[in-house]
Order: sequence, then C-alpha cells, then structure tokens
Amino acid sequence: MEALRASYGDASSDSDSDFSSPPTKKSIPPVSNPKAETIALPPPPLALLTPSNPLGALDSMLNGQSSRIRSFPHVQGNYALHVYIPVNIPPALKKEVVQFLNRISLLVPGLHVVDADVPLDILCKDDQKLEQVALGREFHISLGRTVPIRVHQIDSVVSMLRQKLQFQKGYWIDFNKWEVFVNDDETRTFLSLEVLTGGLAEITKQIQLVNDVYKLHNLPEFYKDPRPHISLAWALGDVSDELKREVVNEMKRSGVGGSTLKRVFTCKFSGIECRIGKKTYKISKFPDE
Repeated sequence: MEALRASYGDASSDSDSDFSSPPTKKSIPPVSNPKAETIALPPPPLALLTPSNPLGALDSMLNGQSSRIRSFPHVQGNYALHVYIPVNIPPALKKEVVQFLNRISLLVPGLHVVDADVPLDILCKDDQKLEQVALGREFHISLGRTVPIRVHQIDSVVSMLRQKLQFQKGYWIDFNKWEVFVNDDETRTFLSLEVLTGGLAEITKQIQLVNDVYKLHNLPEFYKDPRPHISLAWALGDVSDELKREVVNEMKRSGVGGSTLKRVFTCKFSGIECRIGKKTYKISKFPDE
C-alpha cells in the first residue's frame, strides 16, 4: 500500500482507512514463481488523470479551516472577545475594488482572501468569482483588541458594552485609502482600506468607550493612535515593504484611494456587535429601532 501511495499519491479523503484494517487473503494471490509471474498494479485514481480546476475547488477550500492565527494561545474555558462595526461593501462599488485587488495580486504573490485559504491569484482568473468570494462577505472595523475572557466575564462585558454604546446616532463611513498593516507578532501582513475622513471622529469615540469597558475587566486597551480600517487580503509574514511599494505605485497609476480628497467607497454605520466565542451579541441600536 505504501508503494501505491508513493506511485499515485493519496487520493483518498480518509487517509487512515487503508491502514486501519488488515489485508484480506484475497487482496494479493500467492505467487509461486516471482520470475515467471508479475502482479499488475491497479489503475491509478481517476483524480490523478483529471486536470485540476483551481476555481472549481474553491468551495472545498472555503469550507476548510481559516488560516488566521490566534494572537494568544487557546486555553480551556477562555473565549475570544471581539467588538466591531460590521461593514458590507455596496454591490455597485465592488467592481472598482475587485479591479484593484486583481492588479495587486499580479504584482505581489502570496496574497489570500481574509479569513480563508484561497489565493487571490486563483480568484483573479474569474472576476465574478473574485467578487463573490473576496467581497461577498461581512468585514469588520475593530473597536477593541481581540482578547481572551473567562466565561464568568461574558455577561458583565456584554452588559457594560450595551450600557455605554446602546444608543448611537447614524453616520457615514468613508474608506479613503488603501493601506498596509502588520499584526503585532509580524506573522501576517494585511491589505486594508482605511478610514481617514467621514466617520473617523465617531469611530474614535466608540473605541474609547470600548477601552473603558476593557479597563474595568483588566483587558488590554486598543492601540494608542487607532487607525480604523477593514482588511481584504493577507500575506504570510511581514511583506509590508513590498506590498506598500506596489500599492503606492498602483494608486498613482490608477488614481484610486490615493488621497484624502477621494474615497474608494462609503457605507452607513450599521451598529456595533460583539462576538464572544461563536456567539454574536447586538450591542448598539438606533433610536428609531
């Protein structure tokens, strides 16, 4: 069996199944004269004879686990806390974003869709698939660090967040500029859209209110000089110099998202949510709700 795997590769979805049961007597007939008789190898798996289709395999890639790496080790009884503003890119404005991602992916190899193992260069072979997979999802403007909390802190954190952030006035958020960020441990580089004008003052105030709740629970506060943004793609390690260079060059060539006078897209503030483990809590609501 090992020889067959070496010859054809393991095309089985259950790699342990071939080793879990002993071979039967009918599996290989006895050979009286090895020089006179030869045992024919079984035909190779059909999967090896069929050309792979990267775009067709996207569904299975997306259904796998995310490549995101925790900034803290998993501990039994801890739950990851994330407070954020959900953002959806308006359908009418996705085309421009898709075109920019397409061009950048050709210049910087190794970019992937955020929260997935799907390489952008594969998606870019089909603009419709790129728009569907890379942009057809909810993005987040973080209002606090993603940190671990204990189960007994959950009710208190949610209650205090609602107390401070329950009623929020509506406002518009302008995503003005393509920017590059690197996470704290330099394991990921992110291609993002940053908020520089509309909505910046409101988001900054909300971050401070979340900080107040974090402090009361002995949780680390957000960055001293917050830069609200959504991330659309990531690359392994710190490739910020290369990515920034290509992003700046592409912005100059296309004139997209290169100054505070322009914006890539605008969306309306849709409230604040808090995700703890696998459960999502609605934190804020508008007066007319």
